[in-house]
Amino acid sequence: MAAGVAECRASQPVAERLKPLARGEVAAVGVSQAPKPPPAISFAGPDGQAMSLASFKGKTILVNLWATWCVPCREEMPALDRLQAELGGPDFQVVAINVDTRNREKPKAWLQENGIRNLAYHADPEGKLLQVLQKSGHVVGLPTTFVVDALGCEVALLKGPAEWASSDAVAFMKAALNRP
Repeated sequence: MAAGVAECRASQPVAERLKPLARGEVAAVGVSQAPKPPPAISFAGPDGQAMSLASFKGKTILVNLWATWCVPCREEMPALDRLQAELGGPDFQVVAINVDTRNREKPKAWLQENGIRNLAYHADPEGKLLQVLQKSGHVVGLPTTFVVDALGCEVALLKGPAEWASSDAVAFMKAALNRP
């Protein structure tokens, strides 16, 4: 997703559609005044392969950073799983990236034990992604979630948890996808 600032001007209509929908269960979501390229981050994909946000070019993604030691993160995972089940497809994906750095098998086991079946497993066991996002001001704590549109531009950021399967969140994400 190598979009530049100029290219991200084309994402302004997405942000405008989202602004009135940042309410209720997603009222704390900050919609970008001027969409911009997200920080360059890399992480491991479901098969352990190196990935970046560019791997999802052409698809709107909801990127969520979580850890097993983070109680609000664990509490929102079932909702993220339901959001993926409801809206996931060729044009949308929830990209939940685990940032645990100690026991690398624990997050996978936790997902399985808690019935999280619709989310692909992404991880940054080295903790590098978190450092990049802390420097950019995206992350002050966990969970952190941001929305990147199909052009590769960041259109919204949430520092903290949300009920991602709520009608408010579904309406918000449908607007990001320009779906009725």
